[in-house]
Amino acid sequence: MRTLISGLVVAGLLTSHAAGAVCVSPSDRDALDVAALKTQLMVQTLTCKNDTEYNAFITKFKNELNSDERTTSNYFSRTYGRNSQKRHDEYVTLLANANADASQKDGSRFCPHNEQVFKEVLALKNGSELSEYAAGRTAGQPVSYQTCEATPAHTTRASTTHTTTRHKK
Repeated sequence: MRTLISGLVVAGLLTSHAAGAVCVSPSDRDALDVAALKTQLMVQTLTCKNDTEYNAFITKFKNELNSDERTTSNYFSRTYGRNSQKRHDEYVTLLANANADASQKDGSRFCPHNEQVFKEVLALKNGSELSEYAAGRTAGQPVSYQTCEATPAHTTRASTTHTTTRHKK
């Protein structure tokens, strides 16, 4: 049932993106990647009971995470207008479900397989490194985004396609 609901949410997000020819700025993409990493770490924490590491991550990157959350909220607001909160909630739910599904598929291997992630994240020095790390993670976006850049007339044009689903390092 959760897979069906997740599929419907993905279809809704993809339909909205296609219908509105929506693209994301590099800063939006970075914030969405960090949201995916944060959700991965949250699911890992709930599954593996490593609260100490998660709390250290949140404390260390509090300012960056708050800034990225504002960027993500602004993206959803610009893109979906009055449906922005609903779409944002669906997106976060979709991220959590994708990570929870991965933990179930890995079974008893999930925690040992992912324990290194917290060590890597906590070794990062700043928000810039966090964004780079998040962009390179395999646990990523359930949706592909087209990266766009603002032009002088404050419009957007497509520049590249960015798919945040990554191959394992």
